[in-house]
Amino acid sequence: MSPTLDTAAPTAAVPVDTFRQGLALLAGAVNVITTDGPAGLAGFTATAVTSVSDSPPTVLVCMNRASWAHGHFQRNGVLCVNVLAAAQQEVSALYADRTVSMDARFARTPWQPLAGGAPGLDGALAQLAGRITASHEVGSHSIFIVTLDEVRHPGATADASALTWFNRRYHAVG
Repeated sequence: MSPTLDTAAPTAAVPVDTFRQGLALLAGAVNVITTDGPAGLAGFTATAVTSVSDSPPTVLVCMNRASWAHGHFQRNGVLCVNVLAAAQQEVSALYADRTVSMDARFARTPWQPLAGGAPGLDGALAQLAGRITASHEVGSHSIFIVTLDEVRHPGATADASALTWFNRRYHAVG
């Protein structure tokens, strides 16, 4: 028997600041999520990425619906999760900077189109490219379910380190 989901409007049981401080202590891999297609190039920095299944290979990516790039991802229907190396802090900051245009971001970051056309950023430890096969709205965000069509790991070497975000600062792991 499956549980029944509570669809009533949520109550603010936990203050937003308390929630954000708690999540700041949840270490996460730093990724740049990219897309290209009929709506054009777009990319943003995210830590809210995780695996869902290996059969078929599937990941989920969370994106704020208020982001001006949100519609690009929906219309293009493809994306690439670029798992950043520790040396790519500047790339992370570039794709998080709302004052930098998408054209400027992609002009300053070498990339190659992967399956479906989503950009794989040079230097990424891994590039996970696929199709958005489902989208769910929860609170302020969309959860994109992505079935992968291509996985590359060009930056994965024996001495590679990953870029992580913990306690509102970058850290290298590896």
